[in-house]
Amino acid sequence: MPVSLTAALAEAIVSAHPEADAAAMAAARLALVDFLACALAGSRDRTVATVRTALGDMPGRATVIGSGRPAEPQLAALINGYAGHVLDYDDVHASVRGHPTTVIVPALLAALDPAAPPSAEAFLAAYLVGLETMAHLGRAIGPAHYERGFHATATLGPLGAAAAIAHLRGLPAAATAVALGLGATQAAGLRLQFGFDAKPLHAGLAARNGLIAARLAEAGLSGAPESLDGANGLLAVYGFGEAKPERVLEAWGAPWQILRPGLTLKAFPCCTAAHPVAVAGLAFHRDGWRDLARATITFPPGGDAALVVRAPGTGIEARFSPEYILAASLVDGAVRLDHFDERPVRPDLAAIAERVERRHDTAAPRLSSDPGTRFVVVELADAQGRTVRRRIDGLPGLDDADAKFRDATAGSGAFQAVPDLVRSMRDPGDLARLLQLLAQP
Repeated sequence: MPVSLTAALAEAIVSAHPEADAAAMAAARLALVDFLACALAGSRDRTVATVRTALGDMPGRATVIGSGRPAEPQLAALINGYAGHVLDYDDVHASVRGHPTTVIVPALLAALDPAAPPSAEAFLAAYLVGLETMAHLGRAIGPAHYERGFHATATLGPLGAAAAIAHLRGLPAAATAVALGLGATQAAGLRLQFGFDAKPLHAGLAARNGLIAARLAEAGLSGAPESLDGANGLLAVYGFGEAKPERVLEAWGAPWQILRPGLTLKAFPCCTAAHPVAVAGLAFHRDGWRDLARATITFPPGGDAALVVRAPGTGIEARFSPEYILAASLVDGAVRLDHFDERPVRPDLAAIAERVERRHDTAAPRLSSDPGTRFVVVELADAQGRTVRRRIDGLPGLDDADAKFRDATAGSGAFQAVPDLVRSMRDPGDLARLLQLLAQP
């Protein structure tokens, strides 16, 4: 009898050994430093307190990043996932077409017993397995899933988080398959929430739901053992005819997805699809361009699907407006957190954004999980008719997560030891020390 796709994935999750790959483990440590920078900075956002209060602020023993008050695990997973994504500064992965770390790490943190944590290396290996799962599902589900309006961070996140916890807890393959199914049946999240407080809630809910899925499966709750397979499985229902199930296990761990195509650590606190626009704008600023009469931004088909705002009213909406991001980079020579807060957008930047037009190169390949399909062309014209043009291929990334961490924590001495600890941690005591550092206001 042939093995189902779900069962085969569960077996891959159970038997994975990413800790044997030094490069993958080093990349996981870098990703963790970057996530903690985002979550610590995000923990200060007004809406984090709103979420915690609205949901009852249930006390418990799970770490809440940037807070001295631990919470019940489900709430902690949700809050940490929300905080990690609230500034839209956290990493993205091309295969996922979304944000994996801000779902998987909060779920894993909430699954820990602070009194008896696993080794730090086991924690990092579980993160890599969760990322691998989420990325392979992203490759398999096809581009229509995102383009029809689903947010892959929210829909694929519960499965990635459940896989990570199942690996960490040593669940057998049969229970892991059930956990995947319980994650799949909670898959939800619409891109129409981009630009609102609800968008980071997607990451928090996905982390919480993945934790629930793994816990229930470990406790023996039954569920469909073949949630990815057949006409009623996740890939068929959410793939809209474009799913490629064979990609779920294709080249699993060879190399690990964190290495190729790799995570993109964000250099700017806004939607990733607009980062090439920011890079072009900053280059034009350095060249002395200030007098803008008009501009065009050309994307491949589907390249601006996430950029749902053309005329933002607030900085939060502006995170999804390439027009505004081009204006900010041209005028200020920077793209900063204060460009994207709750205040109304600056009138001078809004006026420039109105002169920006979007286009699509219909002759180019449609944007997909292949990074080679991503590009942006920015063309500027001044009042005298002089024009300049710049093309940016792929996604710009960030190499120095430590600098981002220092900026995110305002150089606070309380958290100064975190990056070095993450880079060196090995045993349970190291992970316990990290939890203690994170549990500070």
